[in-house]
Amino acid sequence: MATKKSEKKTAATKSRFAKRLRPVRDAQDRSKVWSLEDAVKFIKQNATAKFDETIEVAIALGIDTKQTDQNVRGMCSLPNGTGKTIRVAVFAKGPKAEEAKKAGADVVGDEDLAALVQKGQLNFDRVIATPDMMPLVGKLGQILGPKGLMPNPKLGTVTMDVTGAVKGAKGGSVEFRAEKAGIVHVGVGKASFDEKKLVENIRALYESVLKAKPSGTKGNYFKKASLSSTMGPGVKLDLSTLGKAA
Repeated sequence: MATKKSEKKTAATKSRFAKRLRPVRDAQDRSKVWSLEDAVKFIKQNATAKFDETIEVAIALGIDTKQTDQNVRGMCSLPNGTGKTIRVAVFAKGPKAEEAKKAGADVVGDEDLAALVQKGQLNFDRVIATPDMMPLVGKLGQILGPKGLMPNPKLGTVTMDVTGAVKGAKGGSVEFRAEKAGIVHVGVGKASFDEKKLVENIRALYESVLKAKPSGTKGNYFKKASLSSTMGPGVKLDLSTLGKAA
C-alpha cells in the first residue's frame, strides 16, 4: 500500500512539473540548435525544482553496438565533480585494504564484503578491486554486473593504485557507456553549479567519449547531443561548440 501511495505521489509531482513547464515548452523552438554556453544558461534558468536538479547530457553516436569492436565505454574525470556523494567499496586485503581505508573508501573487505554483496547489501556506487581479488569478485558478477558495479581494468577499477582509484571516484570520475541505441547518457553536475563549471564538465566528457572512439567506426561518430535537467526541458546542442577549442 505504501508503494502505491509513493507511486501516486511521484506521478502527482511529475504532473505538477509538467504543468509548470508547459509554457516554457510551448514557447520553445524545438528545432533550435543551441551553443553549449547558451544551452547551459537556459537549462539552469529552468531547473526550478525544490531539489538540486542533475544536469544531464545525452550523446547519440554513429556506432553499431551489435558489433563487439564498436562498444563505447570509459571513465571520465569531471574537473568540477558531479555534486553527488559517491560511496566506494574496495575489495582488498592486507596493506592494500589499509590503503583503501586511508584514501576514504566507505567499505573495505574481501570474503566479508563478498558475503554482504551476496545478501544484496549494495550500499555503494562504485566498486574497486585489486587484481588478486578478482577470482573472488568474479563470482559476484551476476549481482554486480547488472548494477553496473563490476570492476573492470579498462575503467581503472581493477588496479593496485587503490588510492588513486578511490580518490578519483570520490572526486568526480564518472563512467560512460553507450546503450543499445548508441546513446551515452551522463549526469555532469548539478543545477547549483555555475555555468562555467558545467561547461568545463561537459567538454571533459565530450573529449573522453571522443578518445573512446572505436577504430572501426564509419561516418560521423557524433550524430547529435542534447542537454537537460532532471525535471526541466531539453535542448539540442551544436556539436561544433562541444570541443575544447570551440
